[in-house]
Amino acid sequence: MSGLVDALVIVTVAVLVIARQFRADRIDGERRWWLLPAILTAVALREPGILDSQHPTASALLLGAELLVGLATGAGWAWTTRIWSEPDGSLWCRSSKASAAVWAVGIGLRAGLFALGAAAGVHHDSSALLLGLAGTLLVRSGILAWRAQSLRADAIPSRAYGDSTTRPAGKERV
Repeated sequence: MSGLVDALVIVTVAVLVIARQFRADRIDGERRWWLLPAILTAVALREPGILDSQHPTASALLLGAELLVGLATGAGWAWTTRIWSEPDGSLWCRSSKASAAVWAVGIGLRAGLFALGAAAGVHHDSSALLLGLAGTLLVRSGILAWRAQSLRADAIPSRAYGDSTTRPAGKERV
């Protein structure tokens, strides 16, 4: 895939994700939250130029730093997202202003990594950015699923044996 197509994929996914994060979104336990990060990872790893052949060590360090920034951004985003339960038992989430700050810091750090790579003469392919975005989405979705599961377990009272049976409305004798 060309660099232009990679850039379009990155921008499209980022715009969709950022735009959707400030809308209330229902959390569905059946959703495959890992699918989009898996697709982005497959697209990123398909390209042969993920590491610069002339600067393999520096390129690998920059890629590792990109992945760490992506994972930290995803974790920060997930922990700053508000999750609540509606009276019908459905779970909802919406990002907060702190989530926007996490995104801004993450984007700033990524821009700094690209600038550092450019200053060192390391060719930093867009596949690294795709991998970082996949890590961000994977960690965010995984933490939200975990938080939702623990909230769902607290919200639904456990039933005891015999709760579904009806009891006679008449007088009880002792």
